[in-house]
Amino acid sequence: METRIQKFKKGKIIMKTTSEHDERIANMTFSSVYPHYVAKVEKKGRTKKELHQVIEWLTGFDEKKLQNLIDKKVTFKIFFQKAKLTPNAHLITGVICGYRIEEIKNPLTQQVRYLDKLVDEIAKGKVMDKILRK
Repeated sequence: METRIQKFKKGKIIMKTTSEHDERIANMTFSSVYPHYVAKVEKKGRTKKELHQVIEWLTGFDEKKLQNLIDKKVTFKIFFQKAKLTPNAHLITGVICGYRIEEIKNPLTQQVRYLDKLVDEIAKGKVMDKILRK
């Protein structure tokens, strides 16, 4: 069993994911988190359309495919297995939920954190061209 190790970087605590954390994320359904993504962006005056644009950029899922995956209640593991991740995903960096994205070793956990980071950037009012790494 791994333990969570914390590192200090630029005055912030950076955590390493544990195998239990990675497994919990893999088994979580996208449909259970999606409404929280929508609420977060709309609360900050952004739109569901912008959220979908970002999800499509990251995963390749258009609105119809996204809705199909939500209806099927797929796990994040299945969600990202079916995704065609943008080649620019590696440009998504920074800290999200205490984790430095570019240092996450588990590929699935890193992909979920990419999405979390993009949702945060929408909610923080970042311009779409910057969010989409143009």
